[in-house]
Amino acid sequence: MAIQIEKIHHVAYRCKDAKETVEWYKKNLNMDFILAFAEDYVPSTKAFDPYMHLFLDAGNGNVLAFFELPTQPEMGRDENTPKWVQHIALKVKDRAALLEAKEHLEANGNNVLGITNHGIFHSIYFFDPNGHRLELAYDDEKAPAKIAMITEEMKYDMLEQWSRNKRAPHHTHFLHADELDEATALAKVDA
Repeated sequence: MAIQIEKIHHVAYRCKDAKETVEWYKKNLNMDFILAFAEDYVPSTKAFDPYMHLFLDAGNGNVLAFFELPTQPEMGRDENTPKWVQHIALKVKDRAALLEAKEHLEANGNNVLGITNHGIFHSIYFFDPNGHRLELAYDDEKAPAKIAMITEEMKYDMLEQWSRNKRAPHHTHFLHADELDEATALAKVDA
C-alpha cells in the first residue's frame, strides 16, 4: 500500500501567549479562531506538560495551530538558521489583495518587507508577535508557463548538482532574474 497524502491537516507552532496570538491573527490576517483545547497531560506522550492548543482558519480547510506551553522555558529560535528561512506562507487572491494586506498590516504597526518578485509568485514578509515569519503571496499570471520550463530532468539535475557541491545551479535563474539582477547591479555599483 502506498501512502497518499490528501492535504495538510494542520501546521502547529509554539506561541508566547495564546490570547494575544488569536487576537493578532484575527486583527491582522482576518483569521477566525475555530477551536481550542487544553490538557495537563500530553495525549501522545502522557507527559505532564500543561498546554493550550488553538486552531485558526487559514482558508479553504487549511488550519494554522499554536501551542502555549507555560511550564516550558521561554521559546526561542534556532540561532543557526537565518530568520528568513523558516516561515509560514499564506496565499492571497491577486496583487490588489496583496497591496491591500500590506497597507493593512503596516497600518497596524507591522514592519512589512516587499513586494518581492519570485517569478512565479510575488510576496510580502512580516513577523507575528511570537517571532514567526509570515509570507503573503499571490501567483504570477505567467506562473504556469514558467513552471512548465522547469522539466523533470532539470529539477533532478539541479538536485544532483546541489547534492555534489552545495552551490546553486543556475537552471532556474530566470525565475528571480528581475529581482536579483537589479540587486546584483546595485551591489557592483557599491563595490
